[in-house]
Amino acid sequence: MAIPFRKVVIIGVGLIGGSVAAAMKECDDAPVTIGIDCNAETLERAKAQGVLDEYALVDDPRVDEWLSSGACDLVIIATPVHAARQWFERLEACGYDGIITDVASTKAVITGYADEVLSRPDLYLPGHPMAGSEANGFGAARADLFQGAYWILCPEGDKQDEVFLKLYETFSALGARIISISREQHDSAIAIVSHVPHMVASSLVELAGNHVDERKELLRLAAGGFKDSTRIAAGSPELWCGIALDNSEALSQGLHEVGQIIERFETAIREGDAETLTTMLEDSARLRRSLPAKWIPDSAKLTQVRIPMTDHPGIIAEVTGMAGHAACNIQSIEIDHINEDTAVLELILTDEGDMGRFGGELITKGYDFSIRSLEEEL
Repeated sequence: MAIPFRKVVIIGVGLIGGSVAAAMKECDDAPVTIGIDCNAETLERAKAQGVLDEYALVDDPRVDEWLSSGACDLVIIATPVHAARQWFERLEACGYDGIITDVASTKAVITGYADEVLSRPDLYLPGHPMAGSEANGFGAARADLFQGAYWILCPEGDKQDEVFLKLYETFSALGARIISISREQHDSAIAIVSHVPHMVASSLVELAGNHVDERKELLRLAAGGFKDSTRIAAGSPELWCGIALDNSEALSQGLHEVGQIIERFETAIREGDAETLTTMLEDSARLRRSLPAKWIPDSAKLTQVRIPMTDHPGIIAEVTGMAGHAACNIQSIEIDHINEDTAVLELILTDEGDMGRFGGELITKGYDFSIRSLEEEL
């Protein structure tokens, strides 16, 4: 799959921004990649490694030239959320008229900035690659970071079909697996699977640290499972503080729920309630064992969904959103034009997710569609 952009500006050449640039350079017909950052050494290093074609510091006058109308066709904001507003303002002041996306792990604040600042908010489509490392900065960037990783896209309304398709093609070309969910659902979902685990890992490390002085051998014993389960706690404190505060409501609720679960464990242990404790452990173990079977797809089991698009604006955003609600991963998207007025949207889905729920939502929304398995054709 080719990248449908000729010139891409990446604002923030750190772990994610640098990895995007590196991955793009490994694609056929790679676009021109331009990096903007506040660290000259980072930019020089990225250029020397062939990751960037051009670069400039934030206050370089060339930046405004690159962000002017028609100069580039995709801008990826890979900065902390709090810095995004000034970039939206700068893009607006420069008359930028291309597509904008971001890689932030929270969406409420940054989409609010876009709605307030941009005269064409329909050209901004939020994104979030579910990939990373406990290491930070360009030194940790790598071209294969997104291979097999989920990349969330959050389209909205009936004017973003073309934007969604182009971003879908772009990030699929980097090896990512695209999931579409609403902006409203994003932060609450990510709080549970990403932000709460980080705070829990940090809490476990603090617990161990609280007892180091009294038990000198503790850190030497804290290897294996403890190190694996707390690896993410080594991430940037500044970055994670910003993420936590940007997603404070959903994260607070998730931590409250974790506290209630831990309290149930504590009560069962304190009261010697073996039956309750065993049941809780069994439930957790069963769910954990189900994760690979449920969420690692069998690429040999594909399903084709075909949906007529006649007189139905916004179909791509709506349909991919419904697929995301059902946790279905979209392997590919194509539009088959039957004639001048009629086309068919074709999705190829992996064996992930709940196809029954997806089909039910399509029926509820009034879509005609056909589904067939492609397994026998492979």
